[in-house]
Amino acid sequence: MAFLLSFLSSFVVGILFFPVLISVLQRYQISDAPGGRKIHLSKIPSMGGIGFVVAVGIAMAIWGWEYPKVETPYLLGAISIMFFVGLRDDMVELSASKKILGQLIAVVLVVVIADIRIKGFHGFLGIGEFNLFTSYVFSSFTLLALTNAFNLIDGLDGLAGTIASIVFSLLGIWFYYQGYFSYSLLSFIFLGGVIAFLVFNWHPAKIFMGDTGSLTLGFTMGTLVIAFMEYNVELPFGNFWKFESAFSAGVALMMFPLYDMARVFIRRISQGRGPMTPDKSHVHHFLMRMGLKHDQVAILLGAIQLTIIVLVIFLRDYSDNIVLPIIVGISMALGYRLDKITVHYLKMRVAQQPKILEIRKLNNERKSKIKLIKSDFEDSNINLN
Repeated sequence: MAFLLSFLSSFVVGILFFPVLISVLQRYQISDAPGGRKIHLSKIPSMGGIGFVVAVGIAMAIWGWEYPKVETPYLLGAISIMFFVGLRDDMVELSASKKILGQLIAVVLVVVIADIRIKGFHGFLGIGEFNLFTSYVFSSFTLLALTNAFNLIDGLDGLAGTIASIVFSLLGIWFYYQGYFSYSLLSFIFLGGVIAFLVFNWHPAKIFMGDTGSLTLGFTMGTLVIAFMEYNVELPFGNFWKFESAFSAGVALMMFPLYDMARVFIRRISQGRGPMTPDKSHVHHFLMRMGLKHDQVAILLGAIQLTIIVLVIFLRDYSDNIVLPIIVGISMALGYRLDKITVHYLKMRVAQQPKILEIRKLNNERKSKIKLIKSDFEDSNINLN
């Protein structure tokens, strides 16, 4: 009951607070203006992450004491740091180096102090346990990658919130049935805040989450995914909730953000540009070019994400050496097919458009049909003034 009430507490606080936040942001003109890479057509308030962080904070203050855990204060502190890094970047843009430095502080707090880390591959690729230094480095890199991968998909109404809702709900259920109640509580509380945000972020969006929200959500999900991977390994063989492909299960939970990040980085580098150079080469941009609407893209990509996760659930008794190539291969095949369909669609669309010379000729013909000679009206009763 406490988990349902914690979810409802966060959701209700979010529903009540978001209209106030939207009003304040509009009043002080803290908005995301259209133009450039932006695909919205009017000014929309940003920094919606403030809303669900407030909702999460109040709900945690009410219910967090019921399931204390040694590392919880460090985790909440790290989430707070990541929130303020995103808030600062939304208000006064940070350079990439300063942004990564701020993120590293939060990452170190989780990986080193709270000891939430990847301790090894447990047989995947023939690799067992990592030494402490390797574990720290690999875990920090993974958490940074997961955080920023999620940050990159926040470019469409409802998309980031949809993916986050799927991940938090599944993690909350898994942690609950394994007795890791503090992590389950955190998952459900974030789920309530994110769903409240989706009410106002669904197309047409009334508010965006901004880096304030996307970095906070990405970091929290990344931390919980790493915790899931390690606690899963400790389950006895034959347990219904155990994934023999623990690493693949963690990747599947964040498959779409990871795939999209890898895809755009490879495209940019192959074109001689920096991997962090902003553009419109994300998957959701391609789907929008095909004529799909914001809500259709969010539902489609959420469904694909959920399908990959369900596939891994069915393959949970197989090792990472089998499962990971399958889900990566499927993702790459779907991405390749998407590129082909999009290019074909755009070529057809361009072919149907009139050529520039045809447009000029048509305009000239229209102009030539209307000829007014002033002398023809000199003796008429029409007032030309």
